[in-house]
Amino acid sequence: MSRLPFRVGYGYDIHRLVAGRLLILGGIKIDSKLGLEGHSDADCLTHAIADSILGAVGLKDIGHYFPPTDPSIAGIDSQQILKKAVEEAFAIGYSIGNVDASIIAEKPKIIAYVASMKDVLAKTMGIDTENVGIKATTHEGLGDLGAGLGIAASSVCLLIKNEALS
Repeated sequence: MSRLPFRVGYGYDIHRLVAGRLLILGGIKIDSKLGLEGHSDADCLTHAIADSILGAVGLKDIGHYFPPTDPSIAGIDSQQILKKAVEEAFAIGYSIGNVDASIIAEKPKIIAYVASMKDVLAKTMGIDTENVGIKATTHEGLGDLGAGLGIAASSVCLLIKNEALS
């Protein structure tokens, strides 16, 4: 593993909106008639953050650790996925510095939930809430995301080598 004191990672996830599922983003239940389809709770925001952390230390994506073919983890809370990503980075010698993420959704409006999402995600990652950035935007009516058929999220994270924190 590189001796770099800092590492940056990027993650992206997208899920289709369907009837009959809860909409969970950033660990928070969002008031919506549609939810995200997936093997887990399908929290694309948390998945993007977890993948950004794993990518920063050069590890495989969340599908390696939580394969969608494993029936024992069907419906898993994505905060467990994020916790695993943080643990993997820490085992290699890195801690989370900060995370900045964007949610791309035509609806529902996300702004009222952002503070709660930041609280949940910060707690899961073991960092201060001010080190979690979350923004929401639309796809301006373009493509499937713009038609409201799904929600996507992207994330960047900064990891700090544990010795650099001393």
